Amino acid sequence: MRFPKLGRVTLYILLIFFIFAFLLPLWTCITTSFKTLKGVIDTTPVEPPLGPLFRLPYPTMEPLITAFNIMKRSLLNSFTFTVAAMILSCLLGSINGYILTKITFKGSNTVFLFFTIGIFIPYQAVLVPLVLTMSKLGLYNHLGGLILTHTAYGIPITTLLFRNFYGLIPNSLIMAAKTDGAGTWTIYRRIVLPLSLPPFVVAAVFQFTSIWNDFLFGVVLTRGQNQPASVVLANLKGTTTVMWNLLMGGTLWYALPVLVIYLVLGKYLMRGYMAGAVKG
Repeated sequence: MRFPKLGRVTLYILLIFFIFAFLLPLWTCITTSFKTLKGVIDTTPVEPPLGPLFRLPYPTMEPLITAFNIMKRSLLNSFTFTVAAMILSCLLGSINGYILTKITFKGSNTVFLFFTIGIFIPYQAVLVPLVLTMSKLGLYNHLGGLILTHTAYGIPITTLLFRNFYGLIPNSLIMAAKTDGAGTWTIYRRIVLPLSLPPFVVAAVFQFTSIWNDFLFGVVLTRGQNQPASVVLANLKGTTTVMWNLLMGGTLWYALPVLVIYLVLGKYLMRGYMAGAVKG
């Protein structure tokens, strides 16, 4: 689209404003995490810690170090069950999408409908039976319980993502492989799976973000040393007072893995979103 000169300037002003509004919370989080408690009280959140020369407090790494020491075990817990549940849910979703798309059988649409319904089941509706089930399986207060829970909850959405993508693979390609004598799983491993990088990236990023940011299952199914980082971060707030520099330092550590994921996979994520958007 071609904008008049005034319209282009207005567009850039709006874009700069939205960028500023979007990055301002991150900026205040960073500046606060480098301040002492006195600096937090004496300055506004947007003011950086530049030292007395600028009539501002000195920057300090103490809040970040303290927050890391408190959260390092929980960060490892979160990373462990998030990666495991992400891999399992993406792999099972890929298999389900392949079966529901390229293997025709009676009732396949009904099966897919039940998978889709699973996306809309709220977490709160399953808490009581979930706790009872995990207790009977011996997985309560165990990372395996979180892995199983998030895998089960991730299968419906990953099935939907992979089914939509596999619907774009020509059936003639599958029929040609069958003519050459390839079986169902050989076709999946040798043909379908190598073509599945775009949906795997989209599903993996979506699942990683969703699982990493979950609080409810973590606070219900774990306690003590097995709690995820989301629960420990919430506990940093305290009951009567809030050490904002410590809380913001913990927030930075908690947000870092997701930021890295998006920075590393952002290019591939856009390719995955665009896959199938335009048909030749």
